[in-house]
Amino acid sequence: MRGGLTIGEFAQLTHLSVRTLRRYHESGLLEPAAVDPVSGYRYYTTGQIPSAQVIHRLRELDVPLAEVGRILATDDPGMRAELIAGHLDRLQASLDRTRTAVNSLQRLLRRETGELAVHLRSVPARTVAGIAAVVDVGDVLEWYDAAMAELDASVHERLGPPGGRYDNELFSTGRGAVLVYRPATDPPSYGRVRAVELPAVELATTVHPGTHDDIDVTYGRLGAWVVDHALAVDGPVHETYVVGPRDDPDPSSWRTEIGWPVFRVAG
Repeated sequence: MRGGLTIGEFAQLTHLSVRTLRRYHESGLLEPAAVDPVSGYRYYTTGQIPSAQVIHRLRELDVPLAEVGRILATDDPGMRAELIAGHLDRLQASLDRTRTAVNSLQRLLRRETGELAVHLRSVPARTVAGIAAVVDVGDVLEWYDAAMAELDASVHERLGPPGGRYDNELFSTGRGAVLVYRPATDPPSYGRVRAVELPAVELATTVHPGTHDDIDVTYGRLGAWVVDHALAVDGPVHETYVVGPRDDPDPSSWRTEIGWPVFRVAG
């Protein structure tokens, strides 16, 4: 009696190619049940079918071979689930980055030529409740979410939408000073929240609709408008979150006002 299923038969049952099964064998992921010492033929059992299919699904999710081996090697269901969940989190982050890039590229390819609604306005000096820090650009979103949650818990009055101020170094060097704030008549001093004096400023403003996936495109259009109108950027960029996820869960309703401090160039 032969030693089990031939590699061809096993390939038919699992819908995996012979080449793939050989690669799984060579990498140590799926050893044949037996190998003929004379012919070198590989033989498998029906009990190995689920393992082969699990490996295939993991590889479809781009789980690295070494990580697949660790998942298969553990008999602890909790550890196995943790390893798989870790990869799925990384995969989701990659998908989010891809989606962001696609949205931005689609908007660029549309070559928006409509007139950008830009307003020049003077903002008087004011005192706000704010949280400030020096942050790496890759950590801004996480820092922002935590800071806004702390502001929401500390500032109970709602005198207007929250805002942020971001130093140019954050974008030019990847690390810079950031500030998020809420308008307040009597800013508290609690935790990281402090009263912050915002100086008077001249702003060129426009409104970015929707999520921030492609907000860089709006920044670029506003920057072009500033240059075309003989203005120069003077200081950190301002953002005002007129409507955001804390106001409406529907991203299509979100509105972010971008404000660049400007002054007129001579001539």
